[in-house]
Formats: sequence, C-alpha cells, structure tokens
Amino acid sequence: MISNRDRILLVLMAMGVLALLVAVSLVEPDHRRLGTHQKFGFPPCTFRALFDKPCPSCGMTTAWAHLVRGELADALLANVGGTILAVLAVAAVPWLIVSAWRGRWLLWTPGGRIMACGASLIMLITLVDWVFRLVGK
Repeated sequence: MISNRDRILLVLMAMGVLALLVAVSLVEPDHRRLGTHQKFGFPPCTFRALFDKPCPSCGMTTAWAHLVRGELADALLANVGGTILAVLAVAAVPWLIVSAWRGRWLLWTPGGRIMACGASLIMLITLVDWVFRLVGK
C-alpha cells in the first residue's frame, strides 16, 4: 500500500512531469536538432561553446519537443536517450496518477535496483548515441 503522504507526492510528481511535457509542446523544436532549451532562456551548451562539438545531452530538449508532436524519427535523430526519457515521461504521468488513486502501484513496484539499471541503460544508450553523433560530424 502507498501511504497518503506518498500518494500526494506521486500526484505532485505527475504534475511536474506533465508541466515539462506541456512546456516543450509550447516551443518549436530547433531545426538544428539541438538548442531548443535556449527558447526557455537557458544559455547555449557550454561544452559545445568550448569544443565546437555536441555534449551527450545536446538535443534532449529538442527530442522531447519532437516526441510530444508525434515526430518519433526526428526525436531519435535529435537524441536517442532524450527520446527514451520523453517516452518514459509520457508513460509516467498516467502511471503515477493511477497508482496514487488506487493507493497501490499499477503493474509493478519501483525499486532501487531496477531504477539504477534503467538509469544506467539510458546513460549507456545516450553515450553510444553521442559517439555516433561525434563520428558523424
């Protein structure tokens, strides 16, 4: 069972993730496949400014902006890891809300090991994608 306090936290988490999804739906993805985050007032990528190469997270906001528009291929071209995170974010909103409403986890109970393995896998995919983007330039 999920405690009442934790149920409230799950709803707040769902609202936070939903806010991110709504925010990226309000901006057009940058045509360069990176830099969309600058439309929110963030500075350009420091790594790119210093080395004239994209960093591993370059294109993640652009990937989210494409994914919320249903442009999966463009999202993957922008950043594979970012696309996976965006898909997980879209899935997380209803999962968190339904789990909070029921008072017990829907389908599976999150645990430290599975979360660590999932995060590690996403990081590995992001790094491999980054290497391919570096070599392709």
